[in-house]
Amino acid sequence: MSVSRTHLSRTFLSRAALAGGVAVSSVLLLSGTAFAHVSVQPQGEAAKGGYATVNVKVPNERDNASTVKVEVNFPTDHPLASVMPQPVPGWKVEVTKAKLAKPLELHGKKINEAVAKVTWTADGSKIGPGQFQQFPLSLGQLPEDTDRLVLKAIQTYDNNEVVRWIEEPKEGAAEPENPAPVLKLAAATGDHHGGGATPAADGKAADKAGHHDRGGAHEEAAGSTDTAARVLGVIGILVGVAGIAFGVLAGRRRSA
Repeated sequence: MSVSRTHLSRTFLSRAALAGGVAVSSVLLLSGTAFAHVSVQPQGEAAKGGYATVNVKVPNERDNASTVKVEVNFPTDHPLASVMPQPVPGWKVEVTKAKLAKPLELHGKKINEAVAKVTWTADGSKIGPGQFQQFPLSLGQLPEDTDRLVLKAIQTYDNNEVVRWIEEPKEGAAEPENPAPVLKLAAATGDHHGGGATPAADGKAADKAGHHDRGGAHEEAAGSTDTAARVLGVIGILVGVAGIAFGVLAGRRRSA
């Protein structure tokens, strides 16, 4: 009977371990599929009609090759007049512009060309297996007539393999095998600056708010002190009156 129970226990533990291993493998596989593609992530908020800073995040999918080139293409139906890359150590960057069929109006000026693509090429650095690299960009002015920008990307490895992240994701449909990076745009803001106000403006606003808070605190403290003084004054008067009355009564009693 004990042998049978031992055998059943071992069988149960083996099956549990197998099921656990399968579950962990599935989670790792799914997470790898979900997060291993090129993506674009705003720093703060990317609002319609404003400007934004974004990071193009490029993970390395291969175990035996390194990424040596990344190309991001910008949509022609929603062109951007300004695309400025931030220098990334170990990478050479090139901004390519193209003429527009219909000029853009930006700050009262007509813009006849817009950025078509930005290309980063390894120059002393690579994205190795198990690593990722972020490439910052400043974008503007963001369009006001769409909720998103599809930025098709091309990733090249040092073994000459090329992965094209150009399939546009469809709402309600399953994610494609090689989805293109998508920048979602938030509702337009009054100041037309994506990601909020500038640090200087934030500092001034905070300082101004601090002055208001400190002023309010001083006013409250002064008000409290004034109220306390009045209360003490009234109490002093009452005590004085009571003392006088007590003295008068005591004098009458002595006279009697």
